[in-house]
Amino acid sequence: MAVTGNTPLSQALWYTGPAQCAIDVVPCEVPQAGDVLVRTLFSGISRGTEGLVFRGEVPESEWQRMRAPFQAGDFPFPVKYGYANVGRVLEGDPDLAGRLVFSLYPHQSVFVLPSSACVPVPAGIPAERAVLAANMETAINALWDGKPSPGDHICVVGGGVVGLLTAYLASRLPGTRVTLIDTNAARAGTAADLDLDFALPEQAPRDQDLVFHTSASSAGLATALGCAGDGTTVIEMSWYGSGDVLAPLGADFHCRRLKLVSSQVGTIPVERQARWTFRRRLETALSLLQDPALDRLISHRVDFPDLPAQLPELLNKASDVLTALVVYEDAPG
Repeated sequence: MAVTGNTPLSQALWYTGPAQCAIDVVPCEVPQAGDVLVRTLFSGISRGTEGLVFRGEVPESEWQRMRAPFQAGDFPFPVKYGYANVGRVLEGDPDLAGRLVFSLYPHQSVFVLPSSACVPVPAGIPAERAVLAANMETAINALWDGKPSPGDHICVVGGGVVGLLTAYLASRLPGTRVTLIDTNAARAGTAADLDLDFALPEQAPRDQDLVFHTSASSAGLATALGCAGDGTTVIEMSWYGSGDVLAPLGADFHCRRLKLVSSQVGTIPVERQARWTFRRRLETALSLLQDPALDRLISHRVDFPDLPAQLPELLNKASDVLTALVVYEDAPG
């Protein structure tokens, strides 16, 4: 960490234009009372949302709602965007000094933020796996919206990291049978590691009690509706940005009384808002990362200085990336 005068300097990734990004030196505030100074060890790339940001596909109507908690700049560009950061507290709040913490901070080597915005990583959870916390929050929210029950037969259409985490949580309910559906047959191995069934779309099971859709594609949505049993709810977790989606709402959609319900991690379901805070949800997400099998969801590693060169491929819709782990200078291993 360089220091100019009394102001430490840091390096941060910026999305600078459509399919363009760069690492730039940015000033880092001096910690004040109630703040902590954090050195990043790892950050995680959220392929779905960050891919839309990278390509400039965040619609203008959502520029305010889609701001990350510690985003700098404004959509469409330039923006410093990201929300899966694991680092070590260097100074500040004595209760956090030296501790490993998760925060919803972008890709930046050193930063200052309120200590209340840092959540300690529970003992026994490696720093690398802790980057999955933000995606685990999304999965928790989806289960709240879907309300699965013990013994349900459940499909998750879309085998990205959010779909896999949603299926993983659903499969831990007693007696459930959870099937992951994806067009990539290689996802079968990952599904097996998480004790999930797997099927290609053409072999997808029917008459399911609950369906989650995460593929962000019209074909995936059609598959999800086809898997649903009569009266079933399909939880739509995909966000399509400014893209259009074809939803097959003709044929038997109405006569089978199917329900298409949106789920979005930016809010807590109304029936839980009196008791649940965002911090409680994030603490819960971190606590659910104890299983070493979840390490399979980290499929790629990239050194922070190499991000601008490698992001175009990592965020390519056709790539096989689950979670790309960004590794910083002081990261262990």
